Amino acid sequence: MAQSWDDLRVFLAVARQGSLSAAGAGLTLDPATIGRRIARLEAALGAPLFLKSPQGYALTEAGERLFPHAEEAEQAMTHAEDAVRGQADRLSGTVRIGAPDGCANFLLPQVLAQIVSRHPGLEVQVVALPRVFNLNRREADLAIGVSAPTAGRLTVQKITDYRLVLAAARSYLATTSPIRTIEDLKGHRLVGYIPEMIFDKELDYLGSLGVERPALASNSVAVQFHMIRRGAGLAVTHDFALLGDPFLTQILPDAFGLTRSFYLIRHADDARVRRLSRFADLLVDGMRREMAKVREGLTGGIASDDAGHREISETGKGPVS
Repeated sequence: MAQSWDDLRVFLAVARQGSLSAAGAGLTLDPATIGRRIARLEAALGAPLFLKSPQGYALTEAGERLFPHAEEAEQAMTHAEDAVRGQADRLSGTVRIGAPDGCANFLLPQVLAQIVSRHPGLEVQVVALPRVFNLNRREADLAIGVSAPTAGRLTVQKITDYRLVLAAARSYLATTSPIRTIEDLKGHRLVGYIPEMIFDKELDYLGSLGVERPALASNSVAVQFHMIRRGAGLAVTHDFALLGDPFLTQILPDAFGLTRSFYLIRHADDARVRRLSRFADLLVDGMRREMAKVREGLTGGIASDDAGHREISETGKGPVS
């Protein structure tokens, strides 16, 4: 039985990491040993569990069916160890989250810091990529998306709304013509996504400003954010990224703003994995609390200047100095 669990542990590592070498690094085993363990498990079960391709190891249908049961076994072993140590209420093990980089850079750090401080045995990995994650291929244990998928064996839960606003550095605005209407944007540099690399229709928003192609572009919203922070131009960015920032200010707050949503997306089979469900609850609660703080800061700490720019205080007591 111990040997069976050991092989399942190796199976989970390969499924999550996508390669023998990456799985071996996490388990401190060489790739050849990982390969032998997988071959032994496949022989015992009488079915191939992985398909090898240039992109790495992907689960077969048999591997997909085994995965949730292997996670249940992992959970049972974790609970047993925690019970012996008197830590049955603590989460432990590894959880991988796929998230768009705006959420990953500006919202998740403070949420996850609180979670891991209460659960020190938990290892959380954030894959911050501007694309849709394939949970069927186990690229992540759960994902945060900006739109709700309509296909696949997935469960979807709306987490919270957020706002996209127009912003620029005060240093940039001090050297350019005033922006009082949407029409005034025509004489300014716009920073945005590379049009051909927009991975979700919810992020295709520059058209609403009459802009077909931005002067400066990146597939990463974090790169866009730092471009405008350096005075490169204007950009549409997340309202929660602006909160407390000493360099940026919101532009045309009464004329432009888009409401978007974050969704928690999970594989349907993972509903049986108590550890992941508990983590998902903590993540959703944490993100909602953080966004409530953002809403409070935005409504309580706004001041407008004569040009219609809006500065946002982190404390909600006035504009940022």
